[in-house]
Amino acid sequence: MRTVTGLYDSYDDARAAVKALEDSGVPSDDISIVTNKANGKTDVEGQGSYAAEGAGTGAGVGAVAGGAGGLLTGLGLLAIPGVGPVVAAGWLAATAAGAAAGAVAGGAVGGIVGAMVNEGVPEEEANFYAEGIRRGGSVVTAKVDDGRVTEAKAILDRSRPVDFASRRSNYQEQGWMRFDEAAEPYTPEQIEAERQRYRANRL
Repeated sequence: MRTVTGLYDSYDDARAAVKALEDSGVPSDDISIVTNKANGKTDVEGQGSYAAEGAGTGAGVGAVAGGAGGLLTGLGLLAIPGVGPVVAAGWLAATAAGAAAGAVAGGAVGGIVGAMVNEGVPEEEANFYAEGIRRGGSVVTAKVDDGRVTEAKAILDRSRPVDFASRRSNYQEQGWMRFDEAAEPYTPEQIEAERQRYRANRL
């Protein structure tokens, strides 16, 4: 199995990517979406909101994953260190919360970066995707058989993902080096400023 990942400025684009993956036959259990709570149109009221007390420590995480009728019916609320509140569903949300709760000693990376690295995402990319969520974006991941990697990447690309190299370069020009779990989450105002920065000229 390989993990394919896309970062999206728009939650609607991320949601479309999830649906396209499901329509192509990728099981919902192998797909995950994590979107910043400030990303708009991510109200989970009426869909079964599982805002667990102690979110981010593993409490209630099982309720976040999956859901009959497709991954998106299982959206729930979660807190991720360095990111803040997110709306999430699927294996990455559950793994990230578990990693935050019980990261192994000895230099292991916990939280959302550790969860992605454990599934084969290069650490440099995992740091970028976590930072993208922190800045208001949405990440979609899918675990697929080796023979379906090209197809899955093409599906993610059809939903207008952020260009990895250009956006990472832009982050670095602002002095960013790697995702920092100890950093303060972005405020709604900072996230809106990020959106304005890329709205006119998508990087």
